[in-house]
Amino acid sequence: MGINEMNYSVTFKHSLSVWLRAPLAAAWLSASLTAWAQVPALPTASVQAQSSGGGYALDGVIQAVRQSTIAAQTGGRVTSLLVKAGDAVRAGQLLATIDDREVQVGVQRAQAQLDQSNADLRNARLQFERTRDLLAKGFVSPAALDTAQAQYQSAQAVQQQAQAGTRQSGLTAAYARVTAPYDGWILQTSVQVGDLAAPGVPLLAMYAPQPLRAVVQVPASRNALVRQARQTQIQRDTDAVASITPLRRQEIPSSDPVSQTTEWRLDLSAKDAVGLVPGQQIRAVFSGAQNPSAAVLSVPAAAVVRRGELTAVYVRSGNGFALRAVRLGNPLAGDRIEVLSGVSADAVVALDPVRAAMPGAAAAK
Repeated sequence: MGINEMNYSVTFKHSLSVWLRAPLAAAWLSASLTAWAQVPALPTASVQAQSSGGGYALDGVIQAVRQSTIAAQTGGRVTSLLVKAGDAVRAGQLLATIDDREVQVGVQRAQAQLDQSNADLRNARLQFERTRDLLAKGFVSPAALDTAQAQYQSAQAVQQQAQAGTRQSGLTAAYARVTAPYDGWILQTSVQVGDLAAPGVPLLAMYAPQPLRAVVQVPASRNALVRQARQTQIQRDTDAVASITPLRRQEIPSSDPVSQTTEWRLDLSAKDAVGLVPGQQIRAVFSGAQNPSAAVLSVPAAAVVRRGELTAVYVRSGNGFALRAVRLGNPLAGDRIEVLSGVSADAVVALDPVRAAMPGAAAAK
């Protein structure tokens, strides 16, 4: 540091020290620190239970009724993969082939065993017929005929076994040619040419474009309301006006142990499913429940804070506020939002979530 820089630093520090000792500056600094440290009491609102009007809406997705994961039924290297994701295929179309040289050896072995069993069967039949003729002329005993007949029947059994082995080897050889089970679209491929295939290892996935259904995960607390709904409408995510009425509703009689939801399947007609694809988001609206006065919990929309995919509210806890994640439902009357989970009916939330996050924030008396 040069001499001029040192003189400037000393002069600045001296001026700042003098300014801070001034009464006006001290008062300004004290007031600023006090205003920063103190947060005014914040307005709050209680979580309310209000009528839902018998209606309930949930987000869901479109799902293909026929969606298959095609796996290998024999082992070997994948020698060709003739389709890719997005391709349309017809029933019986060749999708992939697997190296079947080892399988072909088994086919040849089974065919050789069948040829041998056929020759043994012809010889045993001729021997049985000759023995039967000799017995009629009195040249052999009945025991010799019994022996020839037993040998003939044994040769028949061996020939049948060889035929079954040939059919089995033929089926195994057919497994090297992977074909489409129905008309549809390739969803994804899981292997490349040269990969080792083994029985049970997925090769690709496909689905049929028709029929389609909407799948909705209903929380356990709303399952009874959905059961009572007299009308169900499905809205596309791009068109909230036009709605689709499903052909049939089906509740899967099980509950997810983690999310505590029940899966509902809403079957769609071929006409209504035009333009929909698996994975597309929809909204299912259940209305006309027999208990239209069913109450739901709600909070003011101003109390909700959103941080990325997190939705939460600041709930009064002691003298301050605690952030609590919530799951939101439908907008309600009075600029309020339905709360599916996360808060109880006796909770009090801050209406100013920004200031509620500051240290020292307290609820208004």
